[in-house]
Amino acid sequence: MPPRSIANATISFGLVSVPVNLYSSAESKTSVSFNMLHKKCGGRLKQQYICPKDNNEVVGRDETVKGYEFAKDQYVVFSAEEIKAVEEKATNMIDVIEFIPLAQVQREYLDKVYFLGPDKGGERAYRLLCEALMQTGRAALGQYAARGKQNLILIRPVNGILAMECLHYADEVRSTTDVPVPDGEVKPLELALAKQLIEAAANDAFEPSKYRDTVRDRVMETIQRKVDGQDITTDLAVDGGSKVLDLMEALKASLAGVQKDADAKVKVS
Repeated sequence: MPPRSIANATISFGLVSVPVNLYSSAESKTSVSFNMLHKKCGGRLKQQYICPKDNNEVVGRDETVKGYEFAKDQYVVFSAEEIKAVEEKATNMIDVIEFIPLAQVQREYLDKVYFLGPDKGGERAYRLLCEALMQTGRAALGQYAARGKQNLILIRPVNGILAMECLHYADEVRSTTDVPVPDGEVKPLELALAKQLIEAAANDAFEPSKYRDTVRDRVMETIQRKVDGQDITTDLAVDGGSKVLDLMEALKASLAGVQKDADAKVKVS
């Protein structure tokens, strides 16, 4: 069953317009959510807004307003109409500003990805833009207004289609210099072993289908066993922790383990 379009938009660059449909690029299955229940009766609990300033009075949603904290415990209040007035108006236009080398886009700017498909009447221009981007090695950088926000976006070709990546703005991305890393040296012998370990476990292809979220599988299996009335307490083992190895010792042991696995695969094949 083909995915359903979640929105329509038009890519605009120069005098060229490309009507497109937006599709979610992924369906996240990693989160297993649990509900809060009343321990005494098993009933599902509801969240409430409590006002500590007014004797912990329970406040209904229709009695709330939105405010921005401009100083400690000081708020300026906005009505729903005022908030709506300052939000970016959705135009359904993806305005391309410039074309940049795809290789120069740092991965830390990536926020979310959508796939784009041609809308009715846009097939020819869509294919043209996709092919031109592939052959030039460039991506289209622009802006797209949706849900009250103006998004910085990048359009790039992926396996013969176009993908739209929502990017963080520059002032949203922390500098790498903010990460504390003490001064030190890389020892040549340790570096040589680390490079050997990387090469021994290297793969020239990105193959995500080889991997599964085994933690989620285990959680879902345990939930089903609980639903079936089985006792799962005997399965809950406490991890005793792992032995801390010297860096050189750890590198040697890791390399030996990778080489052993490689030899075993050769014998099986």
